[in-house]
Amino acid sequence: MSGIAAGIRLAYYDKKVCIIEKHYRAGGLNSYYNLNGRIFDCGLHAITNFVPKGQKKAPLTKLLKQLKLKYEDFGLCEQKSSSINFPEVSLRFSNNFELLNQEISDKFPSQKENFQRFHKHILQFDELDLNPNSSPGLARKVVSSFISDPLLVEMLLCPLSYYGSAKENDMDFDQFVIMFKSIFLEGFARPEEGVKKIINVLLKKYRECEGELRLKTGAKRINISNGKVCSVTLENGDILETKKILSSAGYVETMELAGEKISPDDGRIGKLSFVEIIYVLDQTPAKLGCDKSIIFYNDSEKFTYQKPDEIVDLSSGVICCSNNFCFDSPLKDGIIRATHMANFDLWDGLKQEEYQTQKNIWQKKSLEKLLTIIPEFSPSIVFIDMFTPKTIKRFTGHFGGAVYGTPYKIKNGQTPIKNLFICGTDQGFLGIIGSMLSGISMANLHAMN
Repeated sequence: MSGIAAGIRLAYYDKKVCIIEKHYRAGGLNSYYNLNGRIFDCGLHAITNFVPKGQKKAPLTKLLKQLKLKYEDFGLCEQKSSSINFPEVSLRFSNNFELLNQEISDKFPSQKENFQRFHKHILQFDELDLNPNSSPGLARKVVSSFISDPLLVEMLLCPLSYYGSAKENDMDFDQFVIMFKSIFLEGFARPEEGVKKIINVLLKKYRECEGELRLKTGAKRINISNGKVCSVTLENGDILETKKILSSAGYVETMELAGEKISPDDGRIGKLSFVEIIYVLDQTPAKLGCDKSIIFYNDSEKFTYQKPDEIVDLSSGVICCSNNFCFDSPLKDGIIRATHMANFDLWDGLKQEEYQTQKNIWQKKSLEKLLTIIPEFSPSIVFIDMFTPKTIKRFTGHFGGAVYGTPYKIKNGQTPIKNLFICGTDQGFLGIIGSMLSGISMANLHAMN
């Protein structure tokens, strides 16, 4: 998404741009695939940063303006409501921040004023400062300096970590603020046609600007001369000369393409990966009693967010009901998506037969877990699909199947190579809207001249 957005921005201003995409379809992890006569989103639960039309200064509004798109182009429909479920307490939230505010007042009355002070601090914080030395530190410590109830701290960290953190058991505070604003102060939405709608809109705009797109054409090597990029060698042997590169491949992955030797235990490689199981139903989740758009759950008062020792960790996760958004007409199928933390190394070490066996085992275990959280839906299942950290590695190229890339973000996008820049996940803006804004920001900052 960041690469396409950067390409549009540059091509619109008559820069000669070529987007190189390894796969047959654009989008990376946030793309889609066809299976069993259906189209599935492979990464998207919901788009964050949703705001109503006309709300100035919001990231979504800025994005549309920068890309010369209309508000209606993405066809976004907002969520109904979501929740954070811990053993003794649940917090509901929606695209109206007052619901979360009231829930915290009701269930954590001693934290009412603390949360209001924290909210004020969030509003005043500049999370988009590109100065690499501007970080205030880790979120858990900052949040705890305002909120004295440890359980509420854990509950706030849970959804924000799952939707953006590349760090184990914490996240940078500026990343926390990005996610807090995008989820709680703005909100969730989905396009009625899924992520395909957004990708098609972006590619149409890119082609209108006469940008070049090469699909099924991976980069094999970034060639350096006198400390600068001079060309890219493609997997098919073609060599493209270039003045600048914006890479959304990930920082460590990009540096390897540029000739740096990366060891498997390099601390810059992200450790956090996931499995996702998609259940197709013969009726909507709401008819079965599940009316939430997204549920973030955790089994204990302490939220553990780390690479698990087991192949999958079911102790926490995300349950998304794709139907529970305010669509103009119902979706064709009922959809429930379950996401859990997973161990890339254990999945990657499986032979093909055992790989399929483990997928079957964990589909069943995930279903058993879900049925302790939401009403029974298994008799309505008509189809199941699942992707693992190996799938993520295949479609993103990220070492370790790390969904959110390196834990050390490159805010200003600069690498040690003068004309090679990073955009997307490893630059640090999060979510689909944030990813596209990352591409635009890096294009504006580094590639307009």
